[in-house]
Amino acid sequence: MEDNNEMMRVTDEPVIVQAGAETTDIPTIVQTDVGAKDGQSKCPKCGATDISLNVNKGLLRCNFCRHEFEPEKMTGMETDISKLSGTIIGSGAQDIIADTKDVLTFKCSSCAAEVVIDTAHAMQARCHWCRNALSVNQQIPNGAVPDIVLPFKIKKEEAKANIENFVGKRQFFAHPQFKKEFCADNVMGVYLPYMVVDVNTHVALNGQGEHEVRRYTRTSGKNKETLYDADLYDVERKFDLTIEGLTVESSADKRSNKGSNKTNNIINSIMPFDTENGVKWNANFLRGYTSEKRDTNIEQLKGLVNSQAKDIARHKVNGTLANYDRGVKWTDEYLEVKGEQWKAAYLPVWLYSYHQKAKNQLHYVAVNARTKETMGSVPIHFPKLLGVSAIVEVIGVILWLVTLSFFKDSEDVSWLLLTIGFIYYGIMYARYRNKSARHHHEKETKSNMDNLRRSDTFVKRRTGLKNSRMAGANNTSVKGRIF
Repeated sequence: MEDNNEMMRVTDEPVIVQAGAETTDIPTIVQTDVGAKDGQSKCPKCGATDISLNVNKGLLRCNFCRHEFEPEKMTGMETDISKLSGTIIGSGAQDIIADTKDVLTFKCSSCAAEVVIDTAHAMQARCHWCRNALSVNQQIPNGAVPDIVLPFKIKKEEAKANIENFVGKRQFFAHPQFKKEFCADNVMGVYLPYMVVDVNTHVALNGQGEHEVRRYTRTSGKNKETLYDADLYDVERKFDLTIEGLTVESSADKRSNKGSNKTNNIINSIMPFDTENGVKWNANFLRGYTSEKRDTNIEQLKGLVNSQAKDIARHKVNGTLANYDRGVKWTDEYLEVKGEQWKAAYLPVWLYSYHQKAKNQLHYVAVNARTKETMGSVPIHFPKLLGVSAIVEVIGVILWLVTLSFFKDSEDVSWLLLTIGFIYYGIMYARYRNKSARHHHEKETKSNMDNLRRSDTFVKRRTGLKNSRMAGANNTSVKGRIF
């Protein structure tokens, strides 16, 4: 094992990363695989190596003596996010070294046979002589071993039921070939790679907001126009913000949705995970499941994390803007990162995939294996959808002609009846494809605002405004979207 230990040694030169708006620091590296040993992971009661996860209890179970034991908690990372200072990185989240070998050779401690494990595809292998299981538990700089793992909580039968229910509600316009080939038994349990980030920040937002004071209608001949009067204010908010468990994909392929044939947003949409319940990495959690290793470094994710942190800040402060019913336009957004903490994680997903050969498109139906959150993309039979939409459009035109004959002032419903077929098409397409589905990180990520300082200064009254919302209002916008 001497060569393997040399290969698994963590680099002594930590990467310098940006910690704040204008400062850099040398990260603190927390060694999260202390005490981990490659080779045989044995049952503490009988010494057997055949160990797997008991999904019902979240415990590791020896499949020989049936003894169950608690997984080890990860230690050494900061738990009070408000105390975070500088940059802390779990050793499993360090930069990937490109020339690191994926294939490792272990010597079985029971029979001395040499066993090969390709860490790009598996983290365990059985000795072909004595049948003992050998595990990769020490971190290697190829992204295959994370800091934490969040065990599966939902059984395959539950995931199958959710997928069948999801697809069952989308049978009418589903492609005939998909309906013929669909089989929920093909669902796979997979651990996907993520970065889990905690951030301690100070936020300063400056801009202007509008409060509606009057709404009225101006008539010119047959034309009617709704106008608004609003009070304009200078608005300033300063506060401390802690963000806990901000989660981003660390697989470049799963994070990208460029191209019409990509449906990766489905996987993103089933977040969040309860990452606070993650435990120290142990290869036995992967028994019976597959995994995909990380291929993205922290530096490549910092821009996305910073943008999502600003989204969270922008939406968190909306609770203090109730008076500005026409919106707020932030012109200056300053986010000072006082401290940040990065952990590499494997998170559990039940994944059903279907390759639509005619379009070379891979469709997913995914289930969060902790919360049962389910989302999917179902291939559409477009001739049928277009035909039904055309029928709906014809019915809409007929109804429009009828209302036009009996009701002279029917302009308010005319646009709806004349476009109802197009609206129907859009609604059905969205229901089956779910192209806009995503994780709402700005609302679903745990965060806490403290030490709020606010300033609201009246500027002037604006009259005769034509828009119901303030021009340029961005207090509800989201800029850190992946999809």
